[in-house]
Amino acid sequence: MSSARRLSPLRSLAVVGALGTSVLLLTACTNADTTRSSVAEAAQTESPSPTATGTKSPSPTGSPSANEDQSQRKELVSATKVTWDKAADTAVKEVPEGKLVDLELKRTKSDATASPTGSPTGSPDMSTPNPAPSAGAPEWEAKVAQTDGTLHRIDIDAVSGKVFRTMVDPDQDADDKTQVSDWLDKAKQTPAQAVKAATAKAKGTVTHVELGDNDDQQVVWNVDVVDKGNWNKASIVVDAANGKVLSQDVDTD
Repeated sequence: MSSARRLSPLRSLAVVGALGTSVLLLTACTNADTTRSSVAEAAQTESPSPTATGTKSPSPTGSPSANEDQSQRKELVSATKVTWDKAADTAVKEVPEGKLVDLELKRTKSDATASPTGSPTGSPDMSTPNPAPSAGAPEWEAKVAQTDGTLHRIDIDAVSGKVFRTMVDPDQDADDKTQVSDWLDKAKQTPAQAVKAATAKAKGTVTHVELGDNDDQQVVWNVDVVDKGNWNKASIVVDAANGKVLSQDVDTD
């Protein structure tokens, strides 16, 4: 989606020729000892090392960053013990009559138990029933909506399965709540049904499920699935009304 190149034989000859010219010029201007020293330095600078020309990039695309992303997925997914559906069940139980609208696997931040407002006494809307995982450990960050569209954020330890923070979304306004409520009214497919449709197209571990709308104003479920064979991520868009897969994109980075 987004290749390692080797120095061609023609280019190697050009380098040697350039060095020869440099030697002649240096001879005309300096003594023999200086010339030999300069030639040696130039050869070290210009000549490609046998190791460098014979080594291929370890990345499938030749990009180190692509390999880093795959490694990060591997580390995060491998450290996770709680599956998406278990985390979803735990999150929904925290909000009476709540419905899941977003669930994402991510790393725990260092300020996991801090107040959203930075208050030392904490926010009255936030609860921390269990200790947070250590920074960098896997967590499931869930958003569960009430019938009026009010969102509750529930953070779940992805190893123990315990809730370590809950709070009402402090950034929602009336329009936001109306939009979420509208999405829920139009979504006839549950998160589990959307995931079933997505994983029928791309096998792997579910790392993100989110309700929203697309450019055509269709209400959709966006599902991310990581292939544990190559650690690529497939993003599948599922129509939330009928369960049809609308698109699929594979991120090889």
